[in-house]
Amino acid sequence: MKAKWNNLRNGLMFISPWIIGFSVFTVYPMAMSIYYSFTRYNLVSEPRYIGLMNYQRLLTMDPQFRIAIGNTIYMVLIGLPIWLVVALALAILLNERARFTTAFRTLFYLPSVVPIVAASVLWMWVLNPQYGIVNAIIRSFGFSGVGWFTDPTWSKPGLILMQAWATGGTMIIFLAGLQSVPETLYEAAELDGAGWWKKLRHVTLPILSPTIFFNLCIGMISTFQYFTQAFIISRGAGSNVPPGGPLGSTLFYAIYLYQNAFAYLRMGYASAMAWMLFVVIMVVTLVLFRTSGRWVHYESS
Repeated sequence: MKAKWNNLRNGLMFISPWIIGFSVFTVYPMAMSIYYSFTRYNLVSEPRYIGLMNYQRLLTMDPQFRIAIGNTIYMVLIGLPIWLVVALALAILLNERARFTTAFRTLFYLPSVVPIVAASVLWMWVLNPQYGIVNAIIRSFGFSGVGWFTDPTWSKPGLILMQAWATGGTMIIFLAGLQSVPETLYEAAELDGAGWWKKLRHVTLPILSPTIFFNLCIGMISTFQYFTQAFIISRGAGSNVPPGGPLGSTLFYAIYLYQNAFAYLRMGYASAMAWMLFVVIMVVTLVLFRTSGRWVHYESS
């Protein structure tokens, strides 16, 4: 018994730095944010308990909240599928055995390691309405240029285009999944007369479905928290214009949360927003897991 307690003591001593760090930097902030979500708190005065007023205001009285929700859902339902399709298409192309395949894999992966701030500033120049290279190409075909980040109609498509350029990380995961598809299945499909499309639909996608499911879950969670690119773009690379872009078209949920917390000092309100976002992400993730059995196929099943 004494040896057992000595082992327990030694184990707790070794793990104590992690326990202390987790308690101080994760558990305590989470607990305090739950408390602050029921208070009016501005970092200067003491928090004052107001019950569910922050949540009621979010759901019924805040028009900016509805705009932020709409923009975020747009990116989840439209932007995320486009990014996944682009990454999957690149992975399928780069999975072919050809000359310089390794070089092309490296080339397509490189944008994903470019710092987000640097990439955002770069795309502000590329998609500049007056002298950007994309509009120059469009005008060369006789069409008028697009407003991109200055036009509320094109601001979110511009962000989607920018993110599609940097899907290298997702592409690598898809590529790893494609490497595990047995060649014998393709050979059997070819013997049955299957063409490229049928092999993709009936062989590649079913076996790749766990990888698709993983990328979908991770992408959904990160897209609900979409922040940095839109924040840099909407501020015009250092201008004093509040984040949100033209007519609030790039006011995403995380940006509005940031505004309430650090621009308006509504810490209680921002805490309520953070916990609502947590609940939404958790519910959507649970729905994805509950419905995954209908289309995700594992080797053991």
